Amino acid sequence: MRGVVLKSRDVSQARGAADYVRYLATHDALTGLPNRSLMLDRIAQATARAHRDHLHVAVLAIDIDRFRMVNETLGHAAGDTLLRQVSERLRQATRDIDTVARVAGDLFVVLLPAVEAPGLAGKVAERILADLRRPFGASDSELHVSVSIGMSLYPQDATGAEDLLKYADAALHAAKIDGSGDYRHFRPRIDRELRERMALEGGLRRAAERGELVLHYQPKVDLATHRVRGAEALVRWRYPELGLVQPSRFIPLAEETGLIMSLGEWVLRAACTQLRGWRDAGLELNVSVNVSARQFQQANLVERIVEVLDQTGVDPGWLEIELTESSVIEDAERAIASLRKLKEHGVRVAIDDFGTAYSSLSYLKRLPLDVLKIDQSFVQGVTGDHDSAAIVKAIIGLARSLGIEVIAEGVELQGDVDFLSAWGCNQAQGFYFGRPVPSDDFRRLFGASL
Repeated sequence: MRGVVLKSRDVSQARGAADYVRYLATHDALTGLPNRSLMLDRIAQATARAHRDHLHVAVLAIDIDRFRMVNETLGHAAGDTLLRQVSERLRQATRDIDTVARVAGDLFVVLLPAVEAPGLAGKVAERILADLRRPFGASDSELHVSVSIGMSLYPQDATGAEDLLKYADAALHAAKIDGSGDYRHFRPRIDRELRERMALEGGLRRAAERGELVLHYQPKVDLATHRVRGAEALVRWRYPELGLVQPSRFIPLAEETGLIMSLGEWVLRAACTQLRGWRDAGLELNVSVNVSARQFQQANLVERIVEVLDQTGVDPGWLEIELTESSVIEDAERAIASLRKLKEHGVRVAIDDFGTAYSSLSYLKRLPLDVLKIDQSFVQGVTGDHDSAAIVKAIIGLARSLGIEVIAEGVELQGDVDFLSAWGCNQAQGFYFGRPVPSDDFRRLFGASL
């Protein structure tokens, strides 16, 4: 007997799973926004229509300023909440025909098709900046953030989707370099500068292993005895392609990219090695080393410093760590704890650029400091500026009352020296006494003054 056997199965779940996989291929799972792949497709479609209708297309790259700090301080759950809230604000700030995408991390892209005039894109950018300045709710508290925006336009800047996105991202980097919380329109020079910056970053990553980093030392002079008491170690970079690169170019780059961590450790180790050599040769001086705000946030910073001191055989009392005032007051309680640990090991501590940040005197008296360094903006021309003179006098008086030494930076004139000496400043450094020079030149020029 013949028969027919029928088999059936429910494929709705399989179809649902397949649909979800296809959805994830073009959308961001966290925010539900289109991803980079779908955004590129939308840009290509928009430029094709704009070419036909003689309109413009704008691409806005939007990045949350200092988003990493949200994750580090409030946790990744709070960071995810913020990303979802930002995506919703962007939807509300744009038209139905616009596309909002999350293309990576905290990087969003907004596509404005059918823009009648280029200036209208700038107005949208300004509206987004204003909308995102309003507080967000994350981790049971109000969170204030800002964003930076880079913008490219079709057909002025590029005609291809990839190039429009790349140029918007380049303009975003320019906005961040110029100062967060604003927008920049792409210009050809931005692309050139970005390429140079990328080359500089690549070179800096290999600078230490290639032996391109060197330390120069600037003397610190006792104003009572006119003898050299110490030196500040300052890093220099001899880049084969560009020659001597100024610190103002590569230090901010190192801070932004995180290279400051390895760079700072190299400086500390090299300075301690040189200090040990000078001490063995009978030169009685101390050396100060700058520690960046990002380095100071390291949980094991004190242990790393002590390890370098042990490995180089340097007495902790010969080393002075310089911190900027702003890096200390950013998290004063943690700073106080870290500085006390340094002091327990015998390392001297100095606050650099004093007077440039809005510090609290209540914290200042709790900080275990050895030195205050008066910022050069107050010292230079102090004899001709009544306000600067008053500030310098006040800082010297404050430091003396707390039992802290005072060093004036940026001294260039004999009049500055006379003023500082008369008001009891302990030490000074600047071009009047000597420029930063390599270690061999330092010993030759200032060895007799030690």
